[in-house]
Amino acid sequence: MPARALCLLLACAAPALARNAAAGYEAGDSTVSVDALGTPIELYVYKPAAYRGEGLVVSLHGLARNAPGYRDHTRALADELRALLVVPLFDRMRFPTWRYQRAGIARRDPATGALHVEPAERRTGELLRAIVDAVRTEERAPSMPYVLIGHSAGAQFLLRATAFGRLEPARIVVANPSSWLAPSAAEPFPYGFGGLPHEMAGEDVIRRYLARPVSVLLGTADTGSVDLSMAAGARRQGEHRYARGTNVFDAAAATARSHGWTFGWRRLEIPGVGHSARAMYASPIALRAVCPDSMEGSARGDKESAQPWPCVGKAPTPARAP
Repeated sequence: MPARALCLLLACAAPALARNAAAGYEAGDSTVSVDALGTPIELYVYKPAAYRGEGLVVSLHGLARNAPGYRDHTRALADELRALLVVPLFDRMRFPTWRYQRAGIARRDPATGALHVEPAERRTGELLRAIVDAVRTEERAPSMPYVLIGHSAGAQFLLRATAFGRLEPARIVVANPSSWLAPSAAEPFPYGFGGLPHEMAGEDVIRRYLARPVSVLLGTADTGSVDLSMAAGARRQGEHRYARGTNVFDAAAATARSHGWTFGWRRLEIPGVGHSARAMYASPIALRAVCPDSMEGSARGDKESAQPWPCVGKAPTPARAP
């Protein structure tokens, strides 16, 4: 190729190369808006300096809708995992309890009490899936693995979205929810699968739910009543959040065992921590919740290099995992 033609080619390619280098979100903190199935969603983003496209952490805020605060709470985890962190804001006006904590699955008619199931494409879990896809597109990484982590109201959302959504994360961490989706068709929705159509409440659905890669992360001191759901279905799960978490986890394990099903859930406890996302995520046990398989492999002496993200290179952390 003549030298002049080569120079022209390189000159034309240079802007494209520069655009590729600058693709994705800026380093550090930023705030952006994405279109999720026609719904604008504000994202609070953090990109660590060490990030090289390894993976994505999506952190779900609690009842106060404090998305910037949850970016701060989850920042250390993102640094440890060398992951892009995004915290979507599900504001109270557009996402009241039935659309956020209960994932937009169904709502009861206030006059008749009848349960009306929303079409699958209108559920909030589908918005979350669209958010993940939008972030992957921006980062030019369409198959980038991701982890979902939610505390309190965000954990309630993740439980229901996990059961009925099309999300495929590497790990789902639910921390200190006020109520649970119990794996029982005898308990009415939103506290169980009762009252839903058969295709949403049959054994195949519950079996898949119990096989999902869920880490149950509980603060042993989360025994207070502030913002604790006192609905009858929630009260049947236990006296407080810690009791509800242990009770539902034990019932889920027993259900899987009695049917011979795969049980993908793990339980980890953080001693002395109450209802605080900041304290929960600051504990080294939170990292183990994101990557329990790597921790067990390390204890056995397995090679961690064979583990996919988010477990690559993670050292075991002492923790009490009942």
